[in-house]
Amino acid sequence: MADPVPQPIEAPLTRAAIFLVLKVNPGLASEASVKSFCSDLAKLERAVGFRNLEAHLSCIMGIGSEAWDRIFGTPSPAELHPFKEVGSGKRLAPSTAGDLLFHIRAEDMDLCFELSSQIMTRLGPAVSPADEVQGFRYFDDRDLLGFVDGTENPSGQLASDSTLVGEEDPGFAMGSYVIVQKYLHDLTAWNGVSTEDQERIIGRTKVADIELDDAVKPTSAHNALNTIVENGVEVKILRDNMPFGHASTGEFGTYFIGYSRTPRTTEQMLQNMFVGRPPGNYDRILDFSRAVTGSLFFCPSMTFLDSVKA
Repeated sequence: MADPVPQPIEAPLTRAAIFLVLKVNPGLASEASVKSFCSDLAKLERAVGFRNLEAHLSCIMGIGSEAWDRIFGTPSPAELHPFKEVGSGKRLAPSTAGDLLFHIRAEDMDLCFELSSQIMTRLGPAVSPADEVQGFRYFDDRDLLGFVDGTENPSGQLASDSTLVGEEDPGFAMGSYVIVQKYLHDLTAWNGVSTEDQERIIGRTKVADIELDDAVKPTSAHNALNTIVENGVEVKILRDNMPFGHASTGEFGTYFIGYSRTPRTTEQMLQNMFVGRPPGNYDRILDFSRAVTGSLFFCPSMTFLDSVKA
């Protein structure tokens, strides 16, 4: 039997993206509609993408824990569970509703929009919207805070090893766990901070995107708290974060999306950020940014999706 083929987790970063989070409506008919849709996703993607092959349209489908139980039953991916709320008070990573995730990427937003529209038409009354964010690639691949995002992403074989399930859960090999969060930024407050202080908060220089030396980088720096080491080896995740914003309402933010072989890696990063390592030594970026959503999904292999029968 051929090895399963993963979804396009490692597709190149693009200029545009839509993050579509949906809830599966109650009832067996809704669950059956979602189940029958799984094998249609690749066909929809090919039909829309054929209009402009140079735009590199791709789509990844993720399924939440409760939806998996309703639609597929057992067995389920070994580490799939509802997103765990982290922190408290002003530093809280909340857990919010979400049964299905569609991460749609292309060089042009028109293709992203068309595919998201086709998905919603195909699923129809089976689903309700939970959240939708249209992301864009900002100047020099920077976020709205002014820093380059995703510098430490793994590539090649390391990316595969970091994101794709292997022999530890053979029934779901070549799948991936993904956590998404929408962060809103207080840009007025952030822009009132000196560049030097911003660099210490992030842990990198702002213009050149060079990591600060450990001798001057605080242990609370964003990149320090997001460095996870197990048995002497750094464990990576793959990010495809995108800025988003609404100038008229003053809502600006970053949509975080992190793929990993196990959700424990990203969950430990969030624990370090929101609680601190050690507790109290939290990520100072949270003085200027707050998470308003949080969901965990499993992205099964393309082979699994193609084989689903209604």
